Amino acid sequence: MANNEDLFKNIISHSKEYGYIFPSSEIYDGLSAVYDYGQYGAELKKNLRDYWWKSMVQMNENIVGIDAAIFMHPTTWKASGHVDAFSDPLIDNKDSKKRYRADVLVEDHMAKIEAKITKEVEKAKARFGESFNEETFRSTNARVLENQTKLNDIHTRFKNALEANDLADVRQLIIDCEIVCPVSGSRNWTEVRQFNLMFSTAMGSVSEEAATIYLRPETAQGIFVNFLNVQKTGRMKIPFGIAQTGKAFRNEIVARQFIFRMREFEQMEMQFFVKPGTELEWYERWKETRMKWHNSLGISSEKYRFHDHIKLAHYANAACDIEFEFPFGFKELEGIHSRTDFDLSSHEKFSGKKLRYFDAEDNESYIPYVVETSIGLDRLFLAVLSTAFQIEKLNTQEGEESNERVVLRLPDFLAPVKVAVLPLVKKDGLPDRALELFHSLKPHFMCQYDEKDSIGKRYRRQDAIGTPLCVTIDHQTIEDGTATIRHRDSMQQERVPMDKIASILREKIDASVKA
Repeated sequence: MANNEDLFKNIISHSKEYGYIFPSSEIYDGLSAVYDYGQYGAELKKNLRDYWWKSMVQMNENIVGIDAAIFMHPTTWKASGHVDAFSDPLIDNKDSKKRYRADVLVEDHMAKIEAKITKEVEKAKARFGESFNEETFRSTNARVLENQTKLNDIHTRFKNALEANDLADVRQLIIDCEIVCPVSGSRNWTEVRQFNLMFSTAMGSVSEEAATIYLRPETAQGIFVNFLNVQKTGRMKIPFGIAQTGKAFRNEIVARQFIFRMREFEQMEMQFFVKPGTELEWYERWKETRMKWHNSLGISSEKYRFHDHIKLAHYANAACDIEFEFPFGFKELEGIHSRTDFDLSSHEKFSGKKLRYFDAEDNESYIPYVVETSIGLDRLFLAVLSTAFQIEKLNTQEGEESNERVVLRLPDFLAPVKVAVLPLVKKDGLPDRALELFHSLKPHFMCQYDEKDSIGKRYRRQDAIGTPLCVTIDHQTIEDGTATIRHRDSMQQERVPMDKIASILREKIDASVKA
């Protein structure tokens, strides 16, 4: 755990040092759980957003994208259930004065028991080798069975308490499981109470007449209220989807873990409208499709897993998360939900407007059911960044004294800077030739020109930024029109004609897209 904590701290400091993420309003000591994306962070974020949009909208003829306003009529949030039900169960430790989400405390405790089981299985697997039968071991080993029973009991009780909104039993479960405050180490807990997460503000010129409106806590409702607008103007036939990316806002009391849980964040959502009765089939299809998309990012499939929801939201008849193994453990990255017809039915009721689809083939009118995929762009950013970040031990080379390098092994197509153009020295006409190449590549790729410091230091700087290729212009370039291409991951160098560099770079970027 200590190693993972160190890794996470290194990622946070690296993000600031190399222009990926800064604490917001830092000159005023920052604002808790709010961050700004720097010059490289903004590019990586844009590349992730564009990749999602292309695969979701451009590559699907029956999915279109919109950009709905952040401000919405306040009745929207009554209809969606957010005014009455959008809250987290919170609990305080009286000794540390720290506040926690009660559900997260229980889930983390369950994860520790699960980790004990996994450890027993891994030990047995190493001991018995190829003859090991995991299923038999799990069903017969006393320690595994004891922990599995404990886990099942907690799961059942926790699920029942959440579904019944029995906050007293959630607190009692925390006490019975002997869950301690991570800071004080004590079990001196307050009662559990619900806290609404929506930010409210006033719209209007005179405060007495102003209407209370909310900063949207999710982007989905902008899609639902535009269902008929999009369906009619786009002549869409069911099944079809509407996608959107944009900012959402939640007054998270327990905001932590860097950009994993923030008060202002960005979502990428798609609502897929289907015929009633087919929603669970589409739910399974979208689970498979979305997992394939994540695997296309080139990250090990072992880093991902499905996790079914313990408590279904009020609108869902099936729900799961795609969880990712962050440095602090497996946590939600994307949610996939079968939302039934709750949203459109509720908006129809509150607005008094019909939100129905006429199916010409079956000659019937109905309220469509919805399957949702919703991913946090900031969390995706953190998943990609934490996987790419590596500290490598090297033999001293490339004019550097250090035998260590920090490298971001980002997929080439996501890297903020695709190529760095570097004159070997700042004389002999090398900067002129380098700038000539730089300006020829700039219309097609995000490029960087750098002539400061030794070539070794400049390579290290580009490694830390995550730049896939460096092109060095040297004296031989003047003689024969060739330059040195240096590859980030292997650090291998090759001599190539200057007029081939653009096509080499394009092929390398295209080859890194696995979708």
